[in-house]
Amino acid sequence: MSLIHFENENFDDLKRDGVVLVDFYADWCGPCKMVSPILEEISEERNDFKIIKVNVDKASDLATKYGVMSIPTMIVFKNGVEVDKNIGFLPKDDIIKLIEKNM
Repeated sequence: MSLIHFENENFDDLKRDGVVLVDFYADWCGPCKMVSPILEEISEERNDFKIIKVNVDKASDLATKYGVMSIPTMIVFKNGVEVDKNIGFLPKDDIIKLIEKNM
């Protein structure tokens, strides 16, 4: 499984290697609750990239650093560099397209 719930790890270390999708979310956010099971499913099906879930209420500094103003916001990193961003809900196929176009 390639799904990581960010707590207090070094964020730069987590996103440094390969392709990483970071999902900025909050427990109270309706669209975030719709995205969460989709990301779980993708993480069980794929192991060629990582998915990191970042709770904006617990890591507001990261949300601020990456300009997250609305949630859910998904940012794709490649070898530590931000390469793409989506704000709002995406269905499974579109999440996969967002990741694969940056691989």
